[in-house]
Amino acid sequence: MSNPFLAPSTLPYQLPPFGQIGEEDFLPAFDSGIDEHLADIEAIVSNPDPASFENTILAMERAGQGLRRVALVFHNNSSAHSTEGIQAVEKEIAPRLASHEDNIYLNKALFERVSAVEVSGLDAESARLAAEYRQRFIRAGAQLDDAAQQRLRDLNGELSRLGTEFSQRLLRDTNASALLLDDESELEGLSADDIASAAGAAEAAGHPGKYLLTLILPTSQPALESLANRETRRRLHEASINRGFRDNENNTVGVAARMAALRAERAALLGFANHAELATDDQTAPSLDAIHDLLGRLAKPAVRNARAEARQLEEAAGHPIEAWDWPYYSGKVRAEKYDVDLAALRPYFELDRVLQDGVFFAANKLYGLTFHERSDLQGYHPEVRVWEVREEDGTGLGLFLGDYYTRETKNGGAWMNSFVEQSRLAGTQAVVVNNLNISRPPAGEPTLLTFDEVRTTFHEFGHALHGLFSNVTYPLFSGTSVPRDFVEYPSQVNEMWMLWPEVVSNYARHHQTGEPLPQETIDRLVAARQWGEGFATTEYLGAALLDLAWHELPPGAAVEDPPAFENQALHDAGVDYAPVPPRYRTGYFKHIFAGGYAAAYYAYIWSEVLDADSVEWFRESGGLTRENGEHFRRELLSRGYSVDPLQAFASFRGRAARLEPLLERRGLADQS
Repeated sequence: MSNPFLAPSTLPYQLPPFGQIGEEDFLPAFDSGIDEHLADIEAIVSNPDPASFENTILAMERAGQGLRRVALVFHNNSSAHSTEGIQAVEKEIAPRLASHEDNIYLNKALFERVSAVEVSGLDAESARLAAEYRQRFIRAGAQLDDAAQQRLRDLNGELSRLGTEFSQRLLRDTNASALLLDDESELEGLSADDIASAAGAAEAAGHPGKYLLTLILPTSQPALESLANRETRRRLHEASINRGFRDNENNTVGVAARMAALRAERAALLGFANHAELATDDQTAPSLDAIHDLLGRLAKPAVRNARAEARQLEEAAGHPIEAWDWPYYSGKVRAEKYDVDLAALRPYFELDRVLQDGVFFAANKLYGLTFHERSDLQGYHPEVRVWEVREEDGTGLGLFLGDYYTRETKNGGAWMNSFVEQSRLAGTQAVVVNNLNISRPPAGEPTLLTFDEVRTTFHEFGHALHGLFSNVTYPLFSGTSVPRDFVEYPSQVNEMWMLWPEVVSNYARHHQTGEPLPQETIDRLVAARQWGEGFATTEYLGAALLDLAWHELPPGAAVEDPPAFENQALHDAGVDYAPVPPRYRTGYFKHIFAGGYAAAYYAYIWSEVLDADSVEWFRESGGLTRENGEHFRRELLSRGYSVDPLQAFASFRGRAARLEPLLERRGLADQS
């Protein structure tokens, strides 16, 4: 049979033909795609006609379609279904893809043609495309001399290899670090469903009769809020925070330190003081100093709030609070202070209802979308579901795939990927996927979500909408192809509908009785929103500032003791508060060492400035209305990177963003 990646898919919306794709197809498809792309580039370079937008910039946008098809599928699978076969392909192909990108962006003849393109007379999107290509060549090193370019190639190849190594070691160590327990009494406080899930996970891992608590990517683990056994909490917390730090074959911190050093050297080659300056040079944040100013403005009041919360927790506990105690006693204080027990809400958050009657319902009310499950279309794993998304008038918009359950071959965390990107030039509409890591219930039992998992479901669907609503000409600008410190903004806005009265009353119903979540409970949830913001802001800032510390290292600096470096970085930033460890420690900080967020984890709080201001606009403008949804879609969600992101925000909001809504949301307004 011919390789399924060699031609565009004939399935609806060019959904990849997953039923025909085998692991053995990826390497040949990459080989073919790289060769085809290089041939396309050679045709551009060797064109005897003077460089023009059509024969250079537009030709580059049309080049490499075969490589794009296989890369989009593979990069999702390497995170969502990372089998041994996929990992072997990844190890081989990652450095080759880095080398291939260098062969394009370090091609001096190609750069000369790109630089020679005349932009006068072009429409705004086309002129922006030409300027963006030229800037990408410069940032990639096109103006360096031959010796510097060769060193840059070496660095890019090694960094690509190390990023893959970090990711694969972390997946193995996360699986190996899952907490295995012998006796059900050690799980006191967990629901019957959670205990059954732990028993099922243990049996699947070859430990029948025992209980296995698997780990998710961040430091804090969901079970910590319910586990009454303090020793079990301690063991689970330490299993989480020690990932990647052990001196064995799964050690990741040595890889991280090496990557930080190589990134610093690469930044110097490109004319920057450190990697953080390089990484933030093309973001919406005006400077690295502006980023530090925002984070520094938040750090002191956040830690002060966290300490105030800790005093309440210690009063409830009757002893000093350790990191593994915090979620448990925070839940108890929330329950006492606001009469809100988040664990007791799970029977009201059944996965299908959250999706159909919550996430999809809100999208229908705002944008007129309808969702039609396509059981005739296949995903890359049996657990993946496929929906066709249609406009209000019934015309097709794209496909949405959902992959919700955790498994040993899936990386922790939650994310959105694209399989097909919208482009008028290519005549394509979006095909996107959301990945979560929800524990699979025992056979025949409903999937009940935690409060945080409900929020994550709404959040990730905000990314999906950003991709689905894209309405641009050029693939380079499609959907979520925006700066890191802007990409989280639409997804954070979508979280607001989780507790919007019309939405929550529609989906939050008891899975057995159908009774709605009582309005007084919803009111208490809203009232309790700021409880725990000291903890949440401090743990986030710990990760964001740790990220910057790693990536502000000067060239030549070597970190011999990553744990000591980590401790010093948190101390210097003023967020070294032991009961609140950073959301990610170095050993499992995949975002920055294998996920594209190096020196960009600050993006979440930077985006939240826009998010909080946008939520204020929606509330002032009447909330969940078609008029509001269309305005947000037209001015912002549909624009991709075809306009400056902050210009798109100003077109939507009517002005530049204000910081005050964020400070009020996080309880920092009077303390900053």
